[in-house]
Amino acid sequence: MTTLRELAKHLGLSPATVSRALNGFPEVGEKTRIRVLEASERLRYKANSTAKRLATGKSGMVGMIFRSSRNLLVDPHFVDFLAGLSTGLADHELDLIIHTAPQRDLLAHYERFASSGSVDGMIVSAPELNDRRITTLNERDFPFVVHGRTGDDVDYAYFDIDNDAAFAAATSLLIDLGHNRIALLNGEAGLAFVVQREIAFRRVAAMRGLHIPDRFVSHDLMSEEHAFVHATEMLSGRLGPAPTAFLCSSTLQALGVIRAASAAGLVIGADLSIIAHDDVLPHLRPENFNPPLTVTRSPIRMAGTALAEMMGARISGVDPLQLQRMVSADLIVRASTGAAPLTGRAGWPH
Repeated sequence: MTTLRELAKHLGLSPATVSRALNGFPEVGEKTRIRVLEASERLRYKANSTAKRLATGKSGMVGMIFRSSRNLLVDPHFVDFLAGLSTGLADHELDLIIHTAPQRDLLAHYERFASSGSVDGMIVSAPELNDRRITTLNERDFPFVVHGRTGDDVDYAYFDIDNDAAFAAATSLLIDLGHNRIALLNGEAGLAFVVQREIAFRRVAAMRGLHIPDRFVSHDLMSEEHAFVHATEMLSGRLGPAPTAFLCSSTLQALGVIRAASAAGLVIGADLSIIAHDDVLPHLRPENFNPPLTVTRSPIRMAGTALAEMMGARISGVDPLQLQRMVSADLIVRASTGAAPLTGRAGWPH
């Protein structure tokens, strides 16, 4: 492997000049910088990471902090997101530090990371509508990107899906099929994407003349077991007439609804319709469900890859307003959605 001294000797430059050129120092002319970069590629020069960090003042690290109550290793959404994120960061020669903290101490840990110099940037996940992590990092002018967004007009870098459009389209499809009793199984209350999805769901329902009682909207961990409990209660009749359709925030929740429907003797696609948001998890493909599941589709791995690219750009000084990306989710209709049963077309009373 070519060393810095060997590269400098080949170019007839001093090692200091070559180092400055490789690390983007402004005092090095553009022609010299290009010449050095081309030679480093040709000779397969790889900078020593320690030396590079000393030269640039950068740690080469990016931080993420999660609540310690979450078991991330068994969360397939996190695992697939992490796969895209870590691969993308590696392309920018950045390493990821994952840290956990109690909910009450999350903000303090963000403040410590931002002031310690141990990381060059932070990735904020699952933002709340009024997220103090974002406010704090903004006030410190510390590089960060957000997986999600807290509103339509924000001043930070983010990658998000159009939750409003996705859940509006899903709700409209169910109503078009004659469903007037639609239950929503959502994520944890207070999270921005959870609020955005519920707003879209309730707005479309109201526009179409449907009343949705609060007892048929759940906020909980997006897991199969929690969804099974909520769906079983909603289908039991104890809360009032049972839903004829469920809109779920994840395919894991859809599995719980399918179990509850089976226990109640209901046929998916005939007696009960289901739509879920699909993060395109490799071991949970909705097309292989029985029956195949109707979904709003957007790969969570793509989000990880995109955020890694944005993180590299933010650390390099790119304006966060140039790093705002929202993608649409495709509505893919399959056999889990069908016409509402004739015996269940009455809506819930006000």
